[in-house]
Amino acid sequence: MNWRRILKAFPTVVLVLDILIRIAAVVVVPRNRRPSSAMAWLMAIFVAPIPGSILFGLIGSTRLPQDRRDRQREINDLILENTKGLDNRADTVTQPPWFGTVVRLNRTLGSMPLIPGNTARLLPEYAESIAAMTAAVDAAERYVHVEFYIFTRDESTYLFFDALKRAHDRGVRVRVLYDHWATIRNPQGRVTRRWLRDSGIRFEEMLPFHPTKGMWRRPDLRNHRKIVVVDGNVAFTGSQNMIDPSYNKRGNMRRGLQWKDLMVRLDGPAAIGLNALFITDWYSETDELPTDTDADADAESPVDRPADSETLECQVVPSGPGFDGENNLRLFNALVYGAQERLIIASPYFVPDDSMLYAITTAAERGVDVQLFACEVADQFMVYHAQRSYYETLLRSGVRIFLYEKPTVLHSKHFTVDDDVAVIGSSNMDMRSFSLNFEVSLMVRGAGFVEEVRRIEDDYRSRSHEVTLAAWLSRPAGLQVLDNVARLTAAVQ
Repeated sequence: MNWRRILKAFPTVVLVLDILIRIAAVVVVPRNRRPSSAMAWLMAIFVAPIPGSILFGLIGSTRLPQDRRDRQREINDLILENTKGLDNRADTVTQPPWFGTVVRLNRTLGSMPLIPGNTARLLPEYAESIAAMTAAVDAAERYVHVEFYIFTRDESTYLFFDALKRAHDRGVRVRVLYDHWATIRNPQGRVTRRWLRDSGIRFEEMLPFHPTKGMWRRPDLRNHRKIVVVDGNVAFTGSQNMIDPSYNKRGNMRRGLQWKDLMVRLDGPAAIGLNALFITDWYSETDELPTDTDADADAESPVDRPADSETLECQVVPSGPGFDGENNLRLFNALVYGAQERLIIASPYFVPDDSMLYAITTAAERGVDVQLFACEVADQFMVYHAQRSYYETLLRSGVRIFLYEKPTVLHSKHFTVDDDVAVIGSSNMDMRSFSLNFEVSLMVRGAGFVEEVRRIEDDYRSRSHEVTLAAWLSRPAGLQVLDNVARLTAAVQ
């Protein structure tokens, strides 16, 4: 072997490989990808072609394996088939005028119908929310379905876990889903898994990441949903994980960080929609389609429960890599463009794509009172700074920005449109939630419910300070550079 010739040819080989990688990147990377993400990936590959292309090969695709996408379509078809009668209900919606088209959009993307005849109770306090879910489990007679991004048994949540064990012991069918990566990384994650095994409760880890066992997928595709369903007529959803408000992390405890969330208890037929979403995830992880909830179908049909001034119309909107479109992003943009008077957003991680940024700034510029609630304190360094990179654009368009006082992390995820519509769920307004995470949103039409959410927003405002454009422009230049670098990094999806 002539090492001298090899060494002499090495620069030429590297140059040719560099050129081929760049050409291939221009062809492959922009395909079916939003422009901001494609541009970020192309910059990464052009700056460092070999490392950048390897990284793109590992995490460049947000698509799940074909079998999981096939299961999602199978469930979607089943939901559409079993809820045909509800489409006519959506067609009668006239107030606000644009609401019916949003309902049809959600139906097309996520298959779930708009269902009348529900009541809802907001749970803005952490301990109160856990207590309410615990009481519902203790009242269960047939089944309990639990799904959380982070699910740990600790000093704040053990009562809920004990209620699950009591339900299991008295013959209630209990199923638990939790995100594998998010839960096991927590200091209490492995202890919780052992407790579940010892209790005999059925549980599965969502999107397990075990490369050595052949379970490989992009590791940051996560299931971020929060759902509890009891007997098909009571359900909970929102932003809160089943974990202590410090998240059991020493760094958080040292800084005094406490999470503040918003959950909603839903009573009525719309709970079946959240249960259908749980069943979809259970089926995706186990190949088992639970049939012991079929009694739900024997209950009074939602079609026969007309909405009135005392009840709410609700639509469950699932989203995530299992769907072809970004369902939550499309819903949010449709509602932002529908807003006529007031739009209030609460999102701890606000990193919008171009379409959402334009929708929100356009709303402010056409006279809508747009307010954004975010966090004064950071728990995720890069996301925190990426979010701040948008503040100047938002402030210049007329958006009012309120930062919730530290050391509380305002983790609630919801918004209200005029006096008619509210959305509450697990989805942040960032590119991770739009493209990488499985999320659930609950769209609610009802003036009374919106008024209750507004009271919570008023409380946020009393505990926040408003950001002014002059103060924001006076920040050190170094912080501005850091914000923009973080924004570019966040665009790489």
